[in-house]
Amino acid sequence: MNFKIIWSSFSETQLDEIFEYYEKKASLKVATKIVTGIIEESEKLIKASFIGQEEELLKERKVHYRYLVFKNYKLIYSVDEKKGFIKIADVFDTRQNPPKMKRTK
Repeated sequence: MNFKIIWSSFSETQLDEIFEYYEKKASLKVATKIVTGIIEESEKLIKASFIGQEEELLKERKVHYRYLVFKNYKLIYSVDEKKGFIKIADVFDTRQNPPKMKRTK
């Protein structure tokens, strides 16, 4: 079964912030390349939704979270097999303090 990928509003905000950061610090081209890379990485989940490892820091949550890594970013996601979608919950910069990942979404 192929899953549909949906992005939470929180993860979309994270993508916007990543884009704006690299647009200011580097260039429009770099910003576009990084954000496009993150989105393309998420598309791997359509055919292999459980390839990501379990996210240890979010184990106590009711929803089961996994992650993929692209460059310095962790794509935190959950799989809803009943509804047939994968929800990208967060795009987390791994250079940040890991407990920040537990922030309220």
